[in-house]
Amino acid sequence: MNQLALDLSYRAAFGREDFMVADCNAEAVAWIERWREWPLGRFALFGPPGCGKTHLLHVWREESGSEPLSLQDLEADDLDQRVAGNPCLAIDAADMIAGDAGRERALFHLINLAGEAGASLLLVGREAPARWQASLPDLRSRLAATASVAIMPPDDSLMAALLVKLFADRQAPLDSDAVAYLVPRMERSFASARDLVRRLDRVALAERRRVTVPVARRVLAEIAAEQDDG
Repeated sequence: MNQLALDLSYRAAFGREDFMVADCNAEAVAWIERWREWPLGRFALFGPPGCGKTHLLHVWREESGSEPLSLQDLEADDLDQRVAGNPCLAIDAADMIAGDAGRERALFHLINLAGEAGASLLLVGREAPARWQASLPDLRSRLAATASVAIMPPDDSLMAALLVKLFADRQAPLDSDAVAYLVPRMERSFASARDLVRRLDRVALAERRRVTVPVARRVLAEIAAEQDDG
């Protein structure tokens, strides 16, 4: 009888030692390591979903002691005090302020506050700040002047390392042959890798087995069939 596969949450590893450096992200890592040298004291990371932006944000928070700010925090009454008391600040999904007049004004205010206080500010989004389609002219000017770097799509070696890491995060057993089989056949994105590992792990749990080449072949076929039906 198959084991009931519960889609339990797992703890993703976000430490510096867990981040895999490759050609696609080496420039971003170098800028994070040189954060004290950021022009104007602020910097932006951008790239597709699941590419490691949030992981690098966590790495920077750990190294700099930065305070995370959410989009909701931007409009908090105590924003001035929070900036004054924290020399390093970070906002994930910062590009989502575009089109929201209140948050655009708040981000503009935050950038000015950080500059006046000499605080370092890290912004993370899917596109470069200059392309965030902000409506506020003064904010567009600040964003255009913000240094930024893209995290590029992964190569084969990074995709293989990412699969191994994602399975390790889930403490799921994996055959090395399965990794070699998956890399050239899977969709070339970090987000797809996460979804693929989740699905493979569910099958392995349900069938009480390791992720092997036959398991990988079957799951890839199921994904392809779903895409054809869509």
